[in-house]
Amino acid sequence: MHVATGRGLAKGSPIAGQHSTVGTHSGRYHVPGTHLCMNIRAVVRSAPGKVILCGEHSVVYGQPALAVPVSSLRAYAHVEPTALGTGCTIRAVDLGQTLPLRALSREQPLGLIVTLVLEALQVPEPDLELDLTSDLPVGGGMGSSAAVAAAAIQALGSALGREFTPAEVSAMTYEVERLHHGTPSGIDNTVIAWEKAIFFIRGQPPEPLNVVTPVILLIADTGVAASTRHAVELVHRRLEQSPHKVRSILNHMGELAHQARTALERGQLKELGKLMNQNQSLLAELGVSHPRLDALVQAARDAGALGAKLTGAGLGGNMIALVEKKTLSAVRAALNEAGAKAVWQTAIEANPQHDRDS
Repeated sequence: MHVATGRGLAKGSPIAGQHSTVGTHSGRYHVPGTHLCMNIRAVVRSAPGKVILCGEHSVVYGQPALAVPVSSLRAYAHVEPTALGTGCTIRAVDLGQTLPLRALSREQPLGLIVTLVLEALQVPEPDLELDLTSDLPVGGGMGSSAAVAAAAIQALGSALGREFTPAEVSAMTYEVERLHHGTPSGIDNTVIAWEKAIFFIRGQPPEPLNVVTPVILLIADTGVAASTRHAVELVHRRLEQSPHKVRSILNHMGELAHQARTALERGQLKELGKLMNQNQSLLAELGVSHPRLDALVQAARDAGALGAKLTGAGLGGNMIALVEKKTLSAVRAALNEAGAKAVWQTAIEANPQHDRDS
């Protein structure tokens, strides 16, 4: 099945501004076999996390999903030129690792990130240091690996004189995601590269969502690390074992995603919450929920959330709760009391200009 990784948002939709800082410090390196020297600029770039409102797992099988960026939680990439002949060094700051590019292969995510950029620009290994940090929890269903890759790709490109388009960032990030997750749907790299709320169907151009009413979400971390690859493989095994039952669940999820889009674009937040709750029931039926997720979901609902569900692959990670301003504090307190390791707030801002641009 073809995966849409290099396509733009449909209907000429507006593109979010990329978060970036370009420093004035620069270095130069010689391109072997030529008389050329290239400037390397000091650059900082970032990319957001993401959450899925509806459509986890079913999106892998051609059903639609709704995903939104979490712009308040980001991964950061900082490129700094180094002395001539030092080569490229990658520092995964949060992991306490410093690795020269020559010690990595393209079969490793960090090695592939740099290799893809150098191949796209057709330049040899530059003399620079790439520092990577992230606010996003690893294994939390918020696209941490895709955000790190997208930030690094943007920073490396800019440092070497090229501003990659969101479509280019998405396509390269997808290749890195394949190493991490095996057969990703393409939704993470798409929503993170474009930093737009999208309606996504695998193999089709993503469509921007016309959000008419601001949406407030709380994101709560179970503290249970989860593997996207493991969760996807689990659903695949269940599909092979019980094809009729599982296919019916996946199709139902697809119907919910269509209905959720309509509710969101009409500002019907109570209806959206109900659909999120139904989606959670189907995810639990698939076997990808977790007792910690179930506890946080129930706590949010009991405290007044319009809807609550896991987000991402499940089996741990994070859940989301759709809340109103009047219940925001109560739901946050309930999640903390129920044992959430962290609670974050994010919002989907209204963007009715899409009606005028389509």
